[in-house]
Amino acid sequence: MPDALAEVEPKAAQLQVAENTLITEAEKGKKKPRFMKTVPLSLIKFHTFQKTEKGQAGATPPVVKKTKENLEGPWGLGRIVFPGCQRLNNIHCFLVFYCLLITSQGVVFGLIDLSIDTFGKDNHLNDMGNLLLSLTYDISSCLIVVFISYYGGKGNIPRWITFSSFLVGFGSLLFAFPYFSGGDHKASAVTGDICQEMKTKKVCNKAVPSFQTKFISSFILGQILQGVAGMPLYILGAVFIDNSVTTHSAGIYLGIVEASVVLGYSLSYVIAATLIKGSENRTSGTSVEDSDVIQSWLQHWWIYFGLVSLIAWSTLIPLSCFPHSVRGTAKIKAEKRKHPHPFDGKIKDQEFGISIKDLFATIWVLLKNPIFTCLALTKASESLVFIGASEYLPIYIENQFLLTHATATKIAGFVLLPGGGLGQLLGGVIVSTLHMSCKALMRFIMVTSVISLIFFGFVIFVHCDPVPLAGINEDYDGTGQLGNLTAPCNSHCRCSSSFYSAICGRDNTGYFSPCFAGCTQSKTLNGRQAYYNCSCIQAGLATSDDQGDFIDARPGACDTKCYKLPLFIAFIFSTILFSVFSGIPCTLTILRIVSDNQRSLALGLTYVILRIFGTIPGPILFKMLGETFCIFRETEYCGKKGNCWIYNKMKMAYLMVGICSVCKVFTIFFTAIAFCLYKCLSKEDSDILHIPIKNLKVKKRKN
Repeated sequence: MPDALAEVEPKAAQLQVAENTLITEAEKGKKKPRFMKTVPLSLIKFHTFQKTEKGQAGATPPVVKKTKENLEGPWGLGRIVFPGCQRLNNIHCFLVFYCLLITSQGVVFGLIDLSIDTFGKDNHLNDMGNLLLSLTYDISSCLIVVFISYYGGKGNIPRWITFSSFLVGFGSLLFAFPYFSGGDHKASAVTGDICQEMKTKKVCNKAVPSFQTKFISSFILGQILQGVAGMPLYILGAVFIDNSVTTHSAGIYLGIVEASVVLGYSLSYVIAATLIKGSENRTSGTSVEDSDVIQSWLQHWWIYFGLVSLIAWSTLIPLSCFPHSVRGTAKIKAEKRKHPHPFDGKIKDQEFGISIKDLFATIWVLLKNPIFTCLALTKASESLVFIGASEYLPIYIENQFLLTHATATKIAGFVLLPGGGLGQLLGGVIVSTLHMSCKALMRFIMVTSVISLIFFGFVIFVHCDPVPLAGINEDYDGTGQLGNLTAPCNSHCRCSSSFYSAICGRDNTGYFSPCFAGCTQSKTLNGRQAYYNCSCIQAGLATSDDQGDFIDARPGACDTKCYKLPLFIAFIFSTILFSVFSGIPCTLTILRIVSDNQRSLALGLTYVILRIFGTIPGPILFKMLGETFCIFRETEYCGKKGNCWIYNKMKMAYLMVGICSVCKVFTIFFTAIAFCLYKCLSKEDSDILHIPIKNLKVKKRKN
C-alpha cells in the first residue's frame, strides 16, 4: 500500500490544483470579500482550501496522511497567490535566487578577510585578536548547526533560507557600521624612510580607541550572524535541491551552488581593488600627509558592505514565495523510492520526533555509521588543504618571486578562487553525467586526490634562487653581520625595522629600506622614487638622471631573473583543481548512505566534524608553523612582536607542500576505509542495486 499511495498521491494533488483553477466565476463572487472586489483577479487572488463534496461523482477521495510530497503548493506569499508567476515555481528559478544569495555571502566573506587583514596590520593586533575575529564564524556556526539541520530539515526549508537572507544583509550592515558611523582612524607617527641622524622615531601607530572598539565588537557580532545564516544556506539548501531533482542531477546543481560561493569571493577582490591599492604601500610607517588619504579610502568600506546588504535583501520576497516543495517534487520522490536503499531496512525505516532526546538519538545513530564518519573526516582533511593553500600561497608567491604583497595576493586569488570554483563545478558535472554510484563516487575521490598529490610534488621543484639581501644573507661586503641590519655604514642613521620598504641598489643587492642602505636623498622620476648618496652602496655601475645626479638605488626588490612564475601558476592551479574535485562527490555520497529523514542532520554533523578537525584548528596550526620559517621579524613596535618581513623560502615550500600532501593522504586513507566498509555492508553488486525477490512477489500479488 505505501508504494501504491506514493503513485496516487501526486496525481491527487495535481487534480486538486486543476479543480482550484476551474472554479466558476459565480463561486468566486460568493467567496470574495467585499474589500477585495476592487483588486483585479488577474493580479492576485486568495487561495482557499477546497472541500470535496461527498456525493460528487468521480470525486477524488481525500488523502488521510499528509506527507511532505503533498506539500507542493503555489508560488505566493502565504495564501496570497500570484497566478501569472506560477511559472517561477520550479527548482531552476529557486536556484537563481538561491545562488544570488550565496554569491552575496561569498562577497561578504571576501570583504571580511580583506578588511580584517588591513585592520590587523594597521593596528598590530595580537594573535588572539586576529584569531578571534577570523574564527567567530566557524565557532558560532559549529554551535548552532546541529539544531538548525535537525529542526530545519523537518520544517519549511524555503522559509529558513529566507531568514538566512535577512541575516546575511543585516550582518553585512554590522560590518559597515564602524566606517559608516564616522569613526576616526588616523595615524600618529611622523617618520621618514631615508637616513637622518637626528630623526625622531615614533612607531606606535594606533587607531582611535573608539573606532577600534566599534570595529572589533561589530565584526564579532556580524560574524556570528553570518555563521547562523550560513547553516540553513549550505545544509538545508543542499537538502532542498537534492529533494527537488533526480538522483544523478544533484551533482550539477550542487556544483553550481559551490561555484557561486567562489564567484562571490572573487568579486570581492574586484570591487575592493581600490581599497587594496590604497593599502598596498603601507607596510611601513605612515606620515601625516598620508593620513587623510587613508581616512578617505577606509571610509569607503561601508559602501561595499551596504551594497551586499541590498543584494541579499533583494532575494527576501522571491525566496519567501516558494512553497514547502516546488512543483514536481512528489513525482521525483516517488521515482527515488522505487530504488532500494543500499543498506538494510532497519537503517532506512527509523523515525524520530522533535524532542531533544530524539535529536541526540539521531546523532548517535549517525555517529555509529562508520562510513559516514570516515566521509566526514574526508571533508575535514580537504578543508585543511584549502586553508593551508590560502594561508601560505600569497606569502610564498611574494617571497619566492619577489613581488609586492598586493600583486602576490591577487595572483593567489586568481589561482585559488577560479581553480576552486571550476573544480567544484566540474566535479559535480562529471559525476552527474556518468551517473556514478556510491562506490564509483568514492573511487573518483581517491583517483583525483592521487592526481593532486602528484601535482603537489611538482610544485616544490619550481623555485627561484635567492637574491642577496644586506643583513640577512649578505654581510655588507664583510663590514656587517648576518642577521643584523645595522652595519658601520648605516649606524648613524637611526633606522627602524618597523618600516619595511625594500630597495635594490646598483650593486644588485637588496636592502631592507633606504635608511638601512644609508641613502640621504630621494627624488621622484617618472612617478617612481630614486635614492642618492647611499653610504652602504659602493659597488656597481652608476647611472645618472636628467639632472646629472647618480642614482644609487630604486624602490622594489632586485630582479631575480627567474621566469618560472607561469609554470608555478600552472602546477598550483592544476593541484587545486583536482583537489576540489572531491567536494561534491563526497557530499553526494553522504546524502545517499543515510536515511532520507536524516540527511539534513548528517550534513550538519559533517559541518561539526569539519569545524572541529578542520577550519577551527587549521588556521591556528598553520600560523604556528608559519612562525618557524620567519627569519626576520619586526621587533621595535611598542615592545611587541611585529610583522614578519623576511621568510626562508625553501623551508616555506617544503612546509606548504608537505602539510597539504599529508592532508591529501588522509583524504585517500579515510575514503579508502569508507569504500571497503561500503562494499561489506551494502547490497550493491558491481555497482547495481538488486531488488529482493520477496519484494517482487508482493508486487505481483498486488497487481
